Amino acid sequence: MATAAHPLVKVELPVSVRLESGGGALPRIRVASAAGEAQLYLHGAQVTGWTPAGREPVIWMSQASRFSADAAIRGGVPICFPWFSAHPTDQRAPAHGFARLTDWTLVEATESDDGTRLTLRLTDAEVGHGSAWPHRFEATYRVSVGPALVLSLEVTNRDSEAVTFQEALHTYVAVRDVREVAITGLEQASYLDRLGGPAPVAPSAEPIRIGAETDRIYLDTTSPVTIADPGYERTITISKVGSRSTVVWNPWIDKARTMSDFGDDEWARMVCVETGNLGAAGVRLAPGGHHTMTATIEVASEVAAGN
Repeated sequence: MATAAHPLVKVELPVSVRLESGGGALPRIRVASAAGEAQLYLHGAQVTGWTPAGREPVIWMSQASRFSADAAIRGGVPICFPWFSAHPTDQRAPAHGFARLTDWTLVEATESDDGTRLTLRLTDAEVGHGSAWPHRFEATYRVSVGPALVLSLEVTNRDSEAVTFQEALHTYVAVRDVREVAITGLEQASYLDRLGGPAPVAPSAEPIRIGAETDRIYLDTTSPVTIADPGYERTITISKVGSRSTVVWNPWIDKARTMSDFGDDEWARMVCVETGNLGAAGVRLAPGGHHTMTATIEVASEVAAGN
């Protein structure tokens, strides 16, 4: 065990975990074990890398990302909470909520033969009651790094009245060329096309292929999603528990050029498949109630048909 001298780190760190200075001098946790490697910033509790042993990196990061205490990190797995996209009534509130902009506290770090586990915490005390969601809450984020990456967000209502929130684990997946990937698992789900009209689009039996800007919220789905990436000769499966929404997003050419923290040509090397509870699937908690949403990311070698 090693003692980490930082006010946001409340535990001794096992051998596989170390605290270091990351981009913009923001504190970063680095995990290096026989099962896999990962990086996580205390700013936003944001995973910014995961590489299972013997494989290519799975999580994508923009080379143009800003690492600043007052900005979101572009790439990795941002935590969207307690709202998604723009705030419905407050135009000054940050997009996707405050969780990805706030420093979280590391409260547990353990290791075993099958990987390393980190637990981080955020409460209303860190956010302040002047926010656009002025409720008492406790959020606990558990990250398990090993042959799989397991991300679990638990929210507890510490308020005296019921609260409603939206949430998403905004996972950026690294691919060789997004134009070649096929995404399956959502064939039975209708979706909202955020680039089109408000009416849901009927399910399609075909895999999702990215050939233009894509921004879809798939509705009432609990199914795992698989990304077949022939360029890297692998498939990535994201399964989930406690989630009824899945988002598929890629900015494509024109939108990428408008984003100051996203390289002009980086759209081809990523796709977001997000685990969430959005819109009508938002979570309502009674006082003292809690809800847990978990995403598990696994990688397998792609096997050619007939083999």
